[in-house]
Amino acid sequence: MLSVLIPTFNFNITKLVKSILNQFDDSFNNFEIIVADDCSTDKIIKDNNSTITTLPYVKYIPLEKNIGRSAIRNLLGKEAKNETLLFLDADVLPVNDNFLGNYFSFLKTNPSFDIIYGGIIYQKEKPAKDQVLRWKYGNEREAISLNERIKKPYINFLTLNFIIKKSAFDIISFNEEIPNLRCEDTLFSQEAKNKKLLVKHIDNSVVHLGLETSKVFLKKSLESIEVRQGFVKDNILDPNYTKLTSLAYKIEKGFILKKILAIVFSAFQKIMEKNILSEEPSMYLFDFYRLCYYFYNKQNNEKAA
Repeated sequence: MLSVLIPTFNFNITKLVKSILNQFDDSFNNFEIIVADDCSTDKIIKDNNSTITTLPYVKYIPLEKNIGRSAIRNLLGKEAKNETLLFLDADVLPVNDNFLGNYFSFLKTNPSFDIIYGGIIYQKEKPAKDQVLRWKYGNEREAISLNERIKKPYINFLTLNFIIKKSAFDIISFNEEIPNLRCEDTLFSQEAKNKKLLVKHIDNSVVHLGLETSKVFLKKSLESIEVRQGFVKDNILDPNYTKLTSLAYKIEKGFILKKILAIVFSAFQKIMEKNILSEEPSMYLFDFYRLCYYFYNKQNNEKAA
């Protein structure tokens, strides 16, 4: 019936696994949970995760070599015995006690689906000062309401809480050729759109745990921009698919404006970061900062070529 697939790296997944098992019903047929640990380096976390081997319906796969975010998801898909796959990120937790039941109810009335995305929320309470950027970005840009998600079902899809038919996953498995620096969900949803797979959205959220510090998230955000630039250059990503690359693509046609934006980043980077890393970061400034970095980084790459 259902294979719950959880990739993890240096994150304790015992609470998530037990949360899923607590929702198990004897009526579930062919139920399994498979956790793949991508060669975690934290021994304490590895030891804790290994304890799930004593739990029923659970299979634990500790890898001896790190294979990356895309490859480990593909590995889980191949290991699964069932036709219905539920992928969950390690750092999430179901919001309600009927999480599995909500998915099963939808499956019964919507047998023609290819992919179902349940959504995500973030804690309402403001976190520690050095975690506000990730928290605010998540609340404003990722925790989108169901009504908003269904307007753009592909770009509003994230790979941290979704069900997919195994037959569909065989068609659009994760790209293992890309750098292990985010954006695999963007390519995955773009491929789903290109292959005309049916993506449904429901209100069945998980809550995101383990917020990164603002400095770490900012660094990863810039790395994500660099990766997207490479994808666009190599014709892997349609520049019109994401909001940032679409805007940058339009600006590319105006030499002066893209040059000005690169100069703005060089001149005002520290000033902008003072706000972005503060307790009250502006998401509009963060968007502008990233757009400026897009052209700053591209300009530097062109000079180095």
